[in-house]
Amino acid sequence: MNSENINGFKALVRELTEVYGPTGRETKAAALLKKHIAPYVDEIRTDALGNLICVKRGSSGKRIMLSAHMDQIGLIVLDIDEKGFLRFAPVGGIDPEVTVCREVVFENGVRGVTYYEEEKVKDKPKLTQMFIDIGCKTREEAEAHVSIGDICTYAPHFIDMGSRIACGALDDRICCAILVEVMKRIDSPHDVYAVFTSQEEVGLRGGAAAAYSVDPDFGINLDVTASADTPECEKMPMAMGMGPTIKYMDRSAVITKPVIDFMHKVADERGIKVQNEILRYGGTDAGAVQPMRGGKAACCVSIATRYIHSPVELADIGDCLAAIDFVAAMAEEKELPIG
Repeated sequence: MNSENINGFKALVRELTEVYGPTGRETKAAALLKKHIAPYVDEIRTDALGNLICVKRGSSGKRIMLSAHMDQIGLIVLDIDEKGFLRFAPVGGIDPEVTVCREVVFENGVRGVTYYEEEKVKDKPKLTQMFIDIGCKTREEAEAHVSIGDICTYAPHFIDMGSRIACGALDDRICCAILVEVMKRIDSPHDVYAVFTSQEEVGLRGGAAAAYSVDPDFGINLDVTASADTPECEKMPMAMGMGPTIKYMDRSAVITKPVIDFMHKVADERGIKVQNEILRYGGTDAGAVQPMRGGKAACCVSIATRYIHSPVELADIGDCLAAIDFVAAMAEEKELPIG
């Protein structure tokens, strides 16, 4: 990509990270993605779980499912007290330490801030000791703006650092942007399904439903992964700026050897710099695709990202551009690792 296209990619990521779309409430994110991808596909549909399924037809008779989840973590209101403070529960993997003193935003635009019970907390606050303040004085006033069951997210603040960017919801909107760019350029002999999945953050639910429906011969998932390159962090082989990763395993999947070999072969032949990924925790939609309908060949290409599940997730643009090349190259291969 030239500098104009890089800036265009950044603008797309910014737009996608600023749209509201927590788990189970992905409608606005899906609408935005549909607008961007529609000119480059032949068919678009949305299923009952909210997955956005976009198809570009080929001639081989084989189906490839490219996927990235569009949901983000959030906080769901479970109580409103007499003074108008909101108690909440996590939707997805919420870290209490990065949730204190944060600005949050609801779907209707109502904004608030998080804080904790100062007299009760002696060390680190738990989520059960925290609340959201939306500036109201009474329960009745708060209920005019927010209802029990409403979900808020960390308020988006996009930071352009030149070759790197930071924002909440890079997990996984940055990979949604990569998938849009792949579909713009791809010329595959196969039917390529670009699937923007729902409810990944609470158990890969949308990915499983989409994989059952699409019934792919090969699945390529895109997600973020830990970047183990910050001071005194847990030891893993991934680092920002070292290229997209070839996932070997996480808690949801162990990628099979023929698929790993295929990925390295494509990267070597195309001169794409990649790195190996072994994630000690977490999972991706690749883990939902693998066991579907008797077993599927599936893989995951990840973007090493710092500070995942925080309002300041940080990723490298060069890794993203290489991931576009890598995923497109794999999807354009005539022979797939399908047995």
